[in-house]
Amino acid sequence: MTIRTRFAPSPTGYLHIGGARVALFSWLYARKHAGTFILRIEDTDLERSTAESVNAILEGMTWLGLDYDEGPFYQTKRFDRYKEVIAQLLQEGKAYHCYCSKDELTAMRESQMARKEKPRYDGRCRHRQGPAPAGVQPVVRFKNPLDGNVVINDVVRGKVVIANSELDDLIIARSDGTPTYNFTVVVDDFDMKITHVIRGDDHLNNTPRQINMLNAMGASIPVYAHAPMILAEDGVKLSKRVHGESASVMAYRDAGYLPEALLNYLARLGWSHGDQEIFTLEELIQLFDITDINHSASSINKSKLLWVNQHYIKSAAPEHLARHLTHHFTKLNIDPTQGPDIVEVIKVQQERCKTLVEMAQASACFYRPLDGYNPDDVKKHFSVDLVPAFSLLREKFAALTDWQKEPLHQALKDTAEELGLKLGKIAQPVRIAVTGGSVSPSIDVTLYLIGRDATLVRLDKAIAYLGANA
Repeated sequence: MTIRTRFAPSPTGYLHIGGARVALFSWLYARKHAGTFILRIEDTDLERSTAESVNAILEGMTWLGLDYDEGPFYQTKRFDRYKEVIAQLLQEGKAYHCYCSKDELTAMRESQMARKEKPRYDGRCRHRQGPAPAGVQPVVRFKNPLDGNVVINDVVRGKVVIANSELDDLIIARSDGTPTYNFTVVVDDFDMKITHVIRGDDHLNNTPRQINMLNAMGASIPVYAHAPMILAEDGVKLSKRVHGESASVMAYRDAGYLPEALLNYLARLGWSHGDQEIFTLEELIQLFDITDINHSASSINKSKLLWVNQHYIKSAAPEHLARHLTHHFTKLNIDPTQGPDIVEVIKVQQERCKTLVEMAQASACFYRPLDGYNPDDVKKHFSVDLVPAFSLLREKFAALTDWQKEPLHQALKDTAEELGLKLGKIAQPVRIAVTGGSVSPSIDVTLYLIGRDATLVRLDKAIAYLGANA
């Protein structure tokens, strides 16, 4: 049997971090078993589904590197197929037309609640006889079994038994003929030969209904694995309404996280392999199994995620980081081709930064003109007494024929010796003069990356500043 898994998001917003995790689990399981991973866009909610949301999902999947073997398939392009199955179920007596009005359904629910019964459709049109009411567009309901149980042998949750008497006859087509969510999912899983459904446990309530419909269609029942929800750091369900963009995959990109760091973190958020924390993608594929998904919900821990991200930044090839760092430079209106080689910048910054946002901000001074100095650093390290040192250093820098780290360091050292100063008494003020602050890589590396022309301009600016503020 070929393993076939799917990720089936609804395009009503961004790619949710919880959705990304079940997508990862489905992707890993398919890759481990040399199976097929399918992307399906469940866009039958015509009022809420948008092209922007579809693009956000596709962008998120691409950024994460979760490539799919088939798809994306769009449910809105499969309406003819859904109508075909509905017609077949009606013909076989496994579905029926329901002519109940909204007022009837409301009265039915109110009566049931008054009797302290579970409100649900009572099946009054199930065996309806006689002509159809004039002017009424019926819905189509699935004829759910009245007796027995639905047994879900869930890989994560264990055996779950639901009595059919607890389920009512689900609407599978609205009065305008459009199919409903639970029905389209069943037809798609059947047609796409899905063998394993890995999804969030908020879908568990849908599963018995879907199993009954699959049985009615004569389909094989897939293996189900319902993963617990992801919780926010405050312990409540992670949602856009409560937690804003922190629930979005692309918000993590914009916050400076690497996709491989987020994947590693999401894999460990609800799955484990001993005490190992860092996994290559190849290791995840080899070691992952749905039987090892945790039974309880896990909470986002930003400190842990930041630690994982820092590990990946430190260990990644600079050329790989360059592709992702460019995005953050662009957000700062910086063109990284107009300045030092971005790979050289990354080499000196990757041990110092926890996020790519931090790296971009710390490296901005290498690419754009200096627009001021940190007041606290000026107060601590700047004084008019530095003008002779800056002037002498500028002469030595201007005379250099080779703008490299070693000659730059020697020029700093010689200047300090000629003026009877320790190197540190010059290095830190020079750092402020050329970067605007007191934090940067070693001073010779900083000067090398800024370049000759920009360094001379910035020293001139510092000399003028000191003279004006004496």
